[in-house]
Amino acid sequence: MSHELTAEQEHLSDEVREFADSVVAPAAYEYDTKRELPYDILAQMGELGLFGLPFPVEYGGQGKDYLALCLAVEQLARVDQSIAVTLEAGVGLGAMPILRGGTEAQKQEWLPMLARGEALAGFGLTEADAGSDAGGTRTTAFLKEGEWVINGTKQFITNSGTRITRLVTVTAVTGETVRVDGSVKKELTAFLVPSGTPGFVVGPSYDKVGWHTSDTHPLTFDDVRVPEANMLGARGRGFANFIQTLDEGRVAFAALCTGAAQGCLEESVRHARTRNVFGHPIGENQHIAFRIARMQARVHAARLAYYDAARKIGAGRPFKKEASLAKLIGSEAAMDNARDATQIFGGYGFLNENPVARHYRDSKVLEIGEGTTEVQLMVIARELGF
Repeated sequence: MSHELTAEQEHLSDEVREFADSVVAPAAYEYDTKRELPYDILAQMGELGLFGLPFPVEYGGQGKDYLALCLAVEQLARVDQSIAVTLEAGVGLGAMPILRGGTEAQKQEWLPMLARGEALAGFGLTEADAGSDAGGTRTTAFLKEGEWVINGTKQFITNSGTRITRLVTVTAVTGETVRVDGSVKKELTAFLVPSGTPGFVVGPSYDKVGWHTSDTHPLTFDDVRVPEANMLGARGRGFANFIQTLDEGRVAFAALCTGAAQGCLEESVRHARTRNVFGHPIGENQHIAFRIARMQARVHAARLAYYDAARKIGAGRPFKKEASLAKLIGSEAAMDNARDATQIFGGYGFLNENPVARHYRDSKVLEIGEGTTEVQLMVIARELGF
């Protein structure tokens, strides 16, 4: 399978790169310090069509493939992971479940505003005792007089409390069956919960180590009532549909990881060429040059891994293993490159105004979010037959 980009894909990547360098990068430190989501930048991203890249034209999208989204996410992540994950989660996690599992009425109602970047959606799967472990889900929903009544909590939900958030999709237990061995299997179903629905409370923003600009909140559902028509997909298919979303999302997340690793590489190359110690650039020292060479190798491997997975999505081929490989390789590349870049910069790399320092803070969550490193290893091992 060829991993060469088409002329159109190259143009998109270059266009987003220029936007990232000229608009996002100059504002990144200010917004990181304020811990504010830059709505003006999101609006410009919407005007560029970034939020609608993988969606059909009839729903307000750009009609591109999933790789197009990944290319945009990578370029943004070079300079600001928070902005990149706002796009990645807004499209891959927030809107994609509606495209994949929604009714035609749901698609027509929600996708156009999401594709234009005028609205954001959250993806409500994780709970205190549930995430990868679906059996730990405690949020419940039951039918009463033509409405679903939802009770429970969710945590670590991205894009759930912005001023343009319009809904979250959530999984809830809608029934239980007893297996032959006596164990209980929970029936999980997904629902669309519009923002502002009575009983739906967005908790205070988390005080995070990194991703300061990204919006992340806990959610509470206290007798939240939504119409029966707000069920997303078939009853009992909530977790299965969300797992499909996560598999796709991991590919875009891997692109984010690759962009972070690339950003650290670019900063290190620049610094190694211009920072003089003992009368010559530090890049002339072999141990610095070799460290940067390894950074380049990690970026190359990470990019090929997510290209491969994204191509398979576009071709309609199985990609679960490739998605986990891309996420594993990419997240480790980002973390390792952030560590090496900080070392190359020395004291300058410990200052938050330096992009390298922000990558160092931000990159650890790449080994945790959208499936930990251990979950990726588990998926890969299972796909190998273990």
